[in-house]
Amino acid sequence: MKVEVKLKENSYQVFINELDKLKFKGKVAIVSNAKVSGLHLQSLLSKIEADEIFVISIKDGEEYKNLITVEEILNQLFVSKLDRKSTLIAFGGGVVSDIVGFVASIYQRGIDFVNIPTTLLACVDAAVGGKTGVNNSFGKNLIGTFKQPKAVYCESSFLKTLEKRELSAGMAEFIKMALSFDVEILDFIENIDEKAFFENSLDDAIYSKIIDKSIALKADVVSKDEKENSLRMLLNYGHTFAHIIENQTNYKRFLHGEAVAIGMNMANHLALNLGLLKESEVKRVVEILKKFDLPTHYKINDVNEFYQAFFLDKKSHNKKINFILLSALGKAFIKDDVPKDAILHTLEAFK
Repeated sequence: MKVEVKLKENSYQVFINELDKLKFKGKVAIVSNAKVSGLHLQSLLSKIEADEIFVISIKDGEEYKNLITVEEILNQLFVSKLDRKSTLIAFGGGVVSDIVGFVASIYQRGIDFVNIPTTLLACVDAAVGGKTGVNNSFGKNLIGTFKQPKAVYCESSFLKTLEKRELSAGMAEFIKMALSFDVEILDFIENIDEKAFFENSLDDAIYSKIIDKSIALKADVVSKDEKENSLRMLLNYGHTFAHIIENQTNYKRFLHGEAVAIGMNMANHLALNLGLLKESEVKRVVEILKKFDLPTHYKINDVNEFYQAFFLDKKSHNKKINFILLSALGKAFIKDDVPKDAILHTLEAFK
């Protein structure tokens, strides 16, 4: 199974359960972490043909998605004498995908990279679309570029070794896609056997369907708005709140998908306060999130500090906060005229 991401330039394929032999001309550097390498590296190496293969290991965790790690990777690429004909492989979750894409975009002014995601979150979101970036003290992904991969390979076999929290975090991004663009997918999500899900005994066909549906939606959006000028902003539903939560907790308390789950609930409460969503719709989303053991609440210590952090969001401009809200389940839109008192009222509810 495959999905094409159609772009004006540099279109590529996302292959689902079709990873066989990968042949490269020149050198290849695989960037991963110790955990993923211990589980899957030998399997991947058996499938790669290249002039030389190097393996670069980085620390695991969102708190290490920064310029320090970028420089560590760059130094190893220079030592290994990779050139412009070389290829990077991102082999891991969303953190690895974001960092490797960024490094690929700046190493010798740009070299090719391939994404091989090993988490559900990376399969359904981070590995596709070409947004790269790292975090700093001011916020999440504020330093980055647009760099499309040459190809993406999603293998459900890699997901079989994921821990419960990682699986749930991935579902948060899939739920986001459904709530933003296609309410009918919610029925499919609500019918997933959560016991089998958490025991990691779902059929490969279910994982394939989750990945296929999510990527098909994202590919359509990215093909219409690659550089996030309008439509693609809708993919950030829940993220405006989530990025602040992640930054305030030093990227250690929540996985990205967990923060997104809270962010979606906060965004829905803002939409409820504005009369856009019904209370029954907000409750339905909460029940879906709880079904996959995702958090829905975050205790805000300083409402004004949280409010001011919105203005560092990449979607905000001219002192206006661009919120991604729902007018109904399955229908996301951009709203840049939310009254300050409505925002503060929503934040107060999470104190």
